[in-house]
Amino acid sequence: MPTLPQPRGPLSTALFLHWSGGADLADHPALADLDRLDPLADDDLQLALWCCYAPHYRGFDGLPADAEWDPETIAFRNQLEARFEAALRDEHRPEALPADPVVALRVVATWAGPPLARTIEEEGERFHLEEFAIHRSAYQLKEADGHTFGLPRLTGAGRAAMVEIQADEYGGGRPGEAHSELFAAAMDELGLRSDFGHYVDRLPGVTLATDNLVSLFGLNRRLRGALVGHLALFEVCSVTPMSRYLAAARRVGGLPALERFYAVHVEADVHHARLALDGMVAPMAAAEPELAADIVFGAVALAHVEKRFARHVLQAWDRNESSLLPVPGPVDLRVPVPREPLATAAPVG
Repeated sequence: MPTLPQPRGPLSTALFLHWSGGADLADHPALADLDRLDPLADDDLQLALWCCYAPHYRGFDGLPADAEWDPETIAFRNQLEARFEAALRDEHRPEALPADPVVALRVVATWAGPPLARTIEEEGERFHLEEFAIHRSAYQLKEADGHTFGLPRLTGAGRAAMVEIQADEYGGGRPGEAHSELFAAAMDELGLRSDFGHYVDRLPGVTLATDNLVSLFGLNRRLRGALVGHLALFEVCSVTPMSRYLAAARRVGGLPALERFYAVHVEADVHHARLALDGMVAPMAAAEPELAADIVFGAVALAHVEKRFARHVLQAWDRNESSLLPVPGPVDLRVPVPREPLATAAPVG
């Protein structure tokens, strides 16, 4: 189990004080400031939300298992989620896309974003691969788990296709072959810590948002359509960037475990791309037409959070700076934590 990260502001401080000593979370003063924050990128809000989701996965060392359903934590999480989802929907323009979710996802898949994968392929050195792996660790070390929450909430042929995709993500049940395990081996090879959650203190809000997005969709049954759209776009768009990261690993050399992680994704996702659209999205939308709009929303939300993340990383690297947060010092939870985020990178627009 990971240890609890350092707080970054009043929201995460309030949550940790509640967990450590039962401090009241209901109507906490920090919640009054939510409307003044950028819920898509704020370091404190995204960390607090990530920590609220954590008990549904592996939890934290020393945190009782029943914290997963602590009413005050859930109510607190709901308020953070509401701001996050509202902001995601505000930047979604459904009228600009076809109503058919399969056609719409093909359009979204063509959207150009900041050239992070191409930059790493052409210019990346070993430390770029290491830093990128740290960013991705919050998601990749539990890859597929968030999407699996959706399986009991879906039925029919589309669900069967999703089961096939998920089975491949878990390595077909072979020990050591799950994609999360392959990523852990790659992190070990890079000289990084592969224990889940070790680097959360270094991850800015725009990175945590990429992981929080799948938890938002996976843990709320009403958003199961968005979860399907999120997974589908992931599979449709995966081959090109994974091929670029694979090329970078081969160029740097001496990283067979990292090469294998990317090569497995390239091979699997060629099949998954077709399966996701024709075998999963199409029959789900046909069986439950009310899911179609949210399938598109989930894909668009993924495209936007990934765009913000990539822009943040490239802006930092262009300034010859790390895109990670600095290593935090110890924080006394009895002392108010300042509002200012810890990030040193330029703000993402």
